[in-house]
Amino acid sequence: MPCMRIPALPPGSRHVAGNSGCRKRHICCTTVIAGLLLIATPLPAPAADAAVPELTLEAAIAQAVAGNPGLAAMQARAAAMAAIPAQAGSLPDPMLNLNAMNLPTDTFARDQEPMTQLQVGIEQALPYPGKRELRQRAATFAADAAASSAEEASLNLDRKVREIWWELFYQDRALEIVARNRELLRQFVEIAQTKYSVGEGLQQEVLLAQVELSRLLDRRIALAGERARQAARLNALLDRDMDAPVLLPAAVEESLPAVLPEQELYTRMESARPLLAQRREEVEEARTRQDLARRDRYPDFKLGAAYGFRNGTNPDGSARPDFASIMLGMSLPLYAGSKQDRAVEQRASEFLQQQYALQDERLKVRADIAAALADYRRASEQVQLFRTGIIPQARQSVASMLAGYQVNKVDFLNLVRAQITLYDYEIQYWKSFMEARQALVRLAAAVGGEVTL
Repeated sequence: MPCMRIPALPPGSRHVAGNSGCRKRHICCTTVIAGLLLIATPLPAPAADAAVPELTLEAAIAQAVAGNPGLAAMQARAAAMAAIPAQAGSLPDPMLNLNAMNLPTDTFARDQEPMTQLQVGIEQALPYPGKRELRQRAATFAADAAASSAEEASLNLDRKVREIWWELFYQDRALEIVARNRELLRQFVEIAQTKYSVGEGLQQEVLLAQVELSRLLDRRIALAGERARQAARLNALLDRDMDAPVLLPAAVEESLPAVLPEQELYTRMESARPLLAQRREEVEEARTRQDLARRDRYPDFKLGAAYGFRNGTNPDGSARPDFASIMLGMSLPLYAGSKQDRAVEQRASEFLQQQYALQDERLKVRADIAAALADYRRASEQVQLFRTGIIPQARQSVASMLAGYQVNKVDFLNLVRAQITLYDYEIQYWKSFMEARQALVRLAAAVGGEVTL
């Protein structure tokens, strides 16, 4: 490649000692342009460690569902609650009674007194009709609410894993861009130093390139630190060691899907969101317990039977017959005004509380859907703008400045700034892409299911 002609130095300028030949009057374009060609030829990504498998998004979700202790605790609670309805609907355990009745205290002989007997009996408590069914229904609603709570926990875990995964993906792309830019700026520093050494450049050019290189180093440190923090969060969700390496794929599908209409999302959330199902179950549980409190104003019963064994003979010489007894008891709600009536009022207030909680949760979910949808639309538009407009234009600008710099028609400072601007736009593209993906994750979590067309 031919050398680029350098104009004569201005009066008073001097060459650096030791420069001769081409360094006195020319800068070899092979050296200069070799560094600048890095603009159009990005450095390859670092080779992945073969010992560390790539963690895809699907694999991360599967590991979280299988190993997250918080989700396992919620699922265990739901399983425990599912065993309660059958217990609540069963009769109380019967009571077996063994009695020694009317023993004479002078001899304790069983045949001395005619009323002395050994008695065996059984008693069964019988709640007022309908109470057991109401208790079982209330426990069933509570168990269903616990199951929906476990589903909500799984949904939240899925959302957290996806959000952190996309955050890590963005940081990986940003670190790659910073690495390419650092290498390019090192070349710029060398170019600026070479031109300055022969009196063709300015010291400010060298300083600017060095400052921009230092800024990139600072940015790399910040990105690496944030990535380590997010990787630790992801490992915690996956029930892995905090320092376990997290290697993500280097490329993903960059197209962003279209989402369902807003009103359809609101309709779908009513049946798909576990949190709303949980609140509805809690409303029905409170309603049932209110009915049970009203039913508690009625008495419960107790039914028993006993058989008494006697020894000895009657005055006429006949054997004393055994005794059979049947017992029926009932509770008396004598303090209903301070007990049962107050319980009814309590359950009525709890029922209203659950109704208001359902309404409040529904409004919050609708707000979450609206916010996530707005974020997704905004980020999607930004991705499209960066992809089809800003970045191609910035690349054309850098290429044009590079061509002008080769013939000394473009200032070195402007070339550096144009390149820094291009890489900033590339980082902003991936940031917007991450935000779009995270907004789509939040939207799906708020609805409780699929949201794309």
